[in-house]
Amino acid sequence: MPNLEQEPINTLPDNQNEAQRLSRLAEIAARLGETSVASGVHQLLARISEGRFFVACIGQFKRGKSTLLDALVGEPILPTGIVPVTTVPTVLRYGDQRSARVLIDDRWRTVRTEELARYVSEELNPENKKRVEGVEVFLSSPLLAAGMCLVDTPGVGSVFAGNTETTKEFIPQIDAAILVVGADPPISGEELALIEAVAANVDEILVVLNKVDRVSLAEREQASVFAAKVLGSRLKKPVERIYEISALNQLNQSPYQDDWEALVGDLERLAAKSGQEMTRSAAERGLRRFAASLSRSVEERIRALQEPIANSEERIANLRQTAGQAEQWLRDLGTLFSAEQMRLSHVLLARRKEFFRQMLPTAMEQLQQESRAVHSSFGPERRRELMALAQAVARRHVMPWLDTEEAQAEELYHAATQRFVSLVNGLLQRLSEEQVANFSHLQRSLDAEQGFRARSRFFFHDMITLAQPASPLLYSLDALMGVLHVRRWFQSHADRFLEQLLDTNASRVQGDVEQRVVESRLRLESEVRKLLREVSTSAERALSNARDVMAAGAEAVANELERLGAVREQLQMFGGG
Repeated sequence: MPNLEQEPINTLPDNQNEAQRLSRLAEIAARLGETSVASGVHQLLARISEGRFFVACIGQFKRGKSTLLDALVGEPILPTGIVPVTTVPTVLRYGDQRSARVLIDDRWRTVRTEELARYVSEELNPENKKRVEGVEVFLSSPLLAAGMCLVDTPGVGSVFAGNTETTKEFIPQIDAAILVVGADPPISGEELALIEAVAANVDEILVVLNKVDRVSLAEREQASVFAAKVLGSRLKKPVERIYEISALNQLNQSPYQDDWEALVGDLERLAAKSGQEMTRSAAERGLRRFAASLSRSVEERIRALQEPIANSEERIANLRQTAGQAEQWLRDLGTLFSAEQMRLSHVLLARRKEFFRQMLPTAMEQLQQESRAVHSSFGPERRRELMALAQAVARRHVMPWLDTEEAQAEELYHAATQRFVSLVNGLLQRLSEEQVANFSHLQRSLDAEQGFRARSRFFFHDMITLAQPASPLLYSLDALMGVLHVRRWFQSHADRFLEQLLDTNASRVQGDVEQRVVESRLRLESEVRKLLREVSTSAERALSNARDVMAAGAEAVANELERLGAVREQLQMFGGG
């Protein structure tokens, strides 16, 4: 039984520093038997005392985050691959010698760096089945010497819903962030939601456009402008700079003109200027977070002690039963969605073909009419203007159709999930009425009208490389045809380009909607499982503690309630009330 005895509950002085307050919080957690909280506080204390702060590399899966961190520390240390790799946040920190360790069951184990993939890769540790709680790699990189720790996080938006949740759960520990985006697509809806959540905790966010060596200069510039625009809109402040880099070229020491030196220089200045301030902020956030967790535990223990054990046992049994029902509903939902996804895929394919059949003649007629206003006589310039016109016409038809397709798919998705959501909400209502545990910090219901839980990643593909002369020969032919005034040459190319634009972007719309259905299903399942896990764990821990105390008699119960009440008051001083 956790021992709360006889240590007096003192009021904390206002001038007590963060480290002292965290130490006090760790003592409370240990006496409550909340080992995971105590361990978390001790880890936070250790990095604060050493002046370490976390700069997390975040973004969609396959953006090259691991490669970027390898390039920053100057050696290939993190597992990479063609499928989603990172499944556990991995901290790169300074050490005199290269080494690694993993945290499993609250115990650190030393491992060889060559074995990291066994613990952090999706292939060898799918959705973290080995229950790895943390990974640290020690390197003698000069960039890390001032206390900065680079963190590789699981990519969001992959088919592995657990990876996205792991990254979201790590957000409270982030002190600064490197958001890694790409050129195709430049930034996804899920990345926007993630960076918005990170920005609520931190001020320092560096935006990196990676893999710029794989796109044309025009695509690179377009992606940067687009990312800056949507990020500025979401964060309600301008994005001062986007670093355009190729991490792989840097790691391989291949010469390439990009913003690499500027990125490294700004990270070094960040470490020198803001490191101490960020560790102080991390301590304050940690105090509030851990105190709130302990406060919930204390409330649950008080409740369990104030009622008969039989009542608590009955509610725990009911909780287990409803949790089992929810798992069955999740399995039913999987079968339902598999059939629904196949049906929806056929519907969307048929609608895409119909859209293309109906829209192509109309779009062609509009292109030819609007082409009459193009008067450029120089061939290459005429091609550019006609191709830009084809892009505008295609966009004009594709984007409204995207809204139509999203609306229909969302209606089908809502119909498929409505029964499931109703069942889960009934479960939450029962938990609330029976007061199995204090879960006021959790959501009380799933929104039956929420529809898709994944944002659209679609962006109109301008196919810039096809819009420009593909070779010197074509450029020369364009110039010659311009001199000869052979306008049909350019019009036929523009017509074919318009057809490609419509077909390609219609296919991308279909793929985007289908992917949102899959991701929304996975996220809905993850929301329910996480909710049930939190409620079940809290309730059973409180009941176990109540049994131990009640076995010692009425006086022990009274003493325990008194001590828990005192701890509750003290936690309120940490911001946990």
